[in-house]
Amino acid sequence: MTTMLKILIAGGFGVGKTTMVGAVSDIEPLSTEEVMTAAGQATDDLDGIKSKTTTTVALDFGRLTLPGDVPLELYLFGMPGQDRFTDYWHDLAYGAAGAVVLADTRRLTVSYPAIDFFEQMRLPFVIALNEFDGAHRYHPEQVRTAMDLHPGIPVVTCDARSQAAAVGTLVTLIEHALDAVPADSLLLDAP
Repeated sequence: MTTMLKILIAGGFGVGKTTMVGAVSDIEPLSTEEVMTAAGQATDDLDGIKSKTTTTVALDFGRLTLPGDVPLELYLFGMPGQDRFTDYWHDLAYGAAGAVVLADTRRLTVSYPAIDFFEQMRLPFVIALNEFDGAHRYHPEQVRTAMDLHPGIPVVTCDARSQAAAVGTLVTLIEHALDAVPADSLLLDAP
């Protein structure tokens, strides 16, 4: 029997959400990437990501199967990162087991809205520090302190382009989500 889980990949504009979904998906990912237009120039902050030319306008979708005694089938939903799409986040979060919040250490503040959202929703999440080429590497505890995160929230490093690193991040999220669920609620087959 396979267990299916809905997982959200979130974070600010340009932090690597589409890249992460594409790196781990067993299927050709569904992507709603569109070329950025002049209309978004007034709202999209391109500081630190000047070479970005596309943006997610609805979601990215991928699927990943993790083998094991109880195989897990993860349905991955990459959430749009711009402020104008945050109203859509509630719809995407419905039924989710947890979320990965990708963070760019050059622009940590762009991940705050996603962190605030998941805290308010009481949805388990992990912070994944996406290791961009040329960006300074910080220890996860330095970032935890800088972001004033609760000690129980896992902070890991990740290269969203690497399947192994992204899968490791997803496994950390699943372990964290299971730790956050009361043991008696895991007895789904109990009478």
